[in-house]
Amino acid sequence: MYELIHSRIAPVTGMDVFNDSAVISIDNHRDFRLAFTTDSYVVSPIFFPGGDIGRLAVCGTVNDLAMVGAEPQCLSLGLIIEEGLPMADLQRVLASIKDASEEAGIRIITGDTKVVNKGKGDGIFINTSGIGFISNDIDISPSGIRAGDLVIVSGTIGNHGIAIMAERNGLSFPDPILSDTRPLNGIVWEILKVHAGDIHAMRDPTRGGLATTLKEMAIESSLCIEIYEEDLPVEPQVRGACELLGLDPLYVANEGVFVAFVNPDVAESIIEILHGHPYGREASVIGRVLESPSEKVLLRTKLGGTRFVDMIQGEQLPRIC
Repeated sequence: MYELIHSRIAPVTGMDVFNDSAVISIDNHRDFRLAFTTDSYVVSPIFFPGGDIGRLAVCGTVNDLAMVGAEPQCLSLGLIIEEGLPMADLQRVLASIKDASEEAGIRIITGDTKVVNKGKGDGIFINTSGIGFISNDIDISPSGIRAGDLVIVSGTIGNHGIAIMAERNGLSFPDPILSDTRPLNGIVWEILKVHAGDIHAMRDPTRGGLATTLKEMAIESSLCIEIYEEDLPVEPQVRGACELLGLDPLYVANEGVFVAFVNPDVAESIIEILHGHPYGREASVIGRVLESPSEKVLLRTKLGGTRFVDMIQGEQLPRIC
């Protein structure tokens, strides 16, 4: 996907592919800029432990706005519904959309609905686009990453992907694994209002997991990111499920955590703020940024060794978002 976007799509469209949202300056407005993002959701199954496609669509778009420091304002909602989808399922999805929008404090102001022939839509697909405002004193992008920055992850990793796999394949575990699908704008605002100038870059590690996101950030910043295996927050049941299924939690998708590159002088304060929020209680420092080797991600293992971390090859868990 990374190669497809960068080698085929971006050169033709001319779009900036280095942020989760486009940032747009507005003539004669010196106090704020606009953030704009769009995403499509084709997850299968559409209902899973901890969420569903409706909640996922709202939270995913809200989170993309939050990753550039924007306050989400409004949302579009496009529904592509397959003929034969039970009305009860549609109502359930719409109720989740309503609840997630209210939690995130974002309004749905426009939309579109299409119905496709049976067998052509896999139940329901959703497209959402979002707009937010960014204060001009906030500048968050991969180009802002600096050598010496500490790397923080806001919560445990791998929950969403394992929850989807379990539901898809009829697997059960002694301790249920729930998706972490949730809006992050509230927790992001808590740290921005105190440390806006010290947060250099953020991203939510969705498809491809934390490993792929860190590799992208290393490439985009031309720096090296070093992470420590013993500091990665992974719930025991998720780690056990990954070991059972032969998966690496670093490559499993997430939907409710973010990774931040921050000034090391305020990392402890940021962690304290995150721990005070329900969605950040497992936040931890997982690594640091180095000058070299350029564009590499290094994993320091528990045994004291080092290995290179690359992007996911292929798709570990298809139809995850």
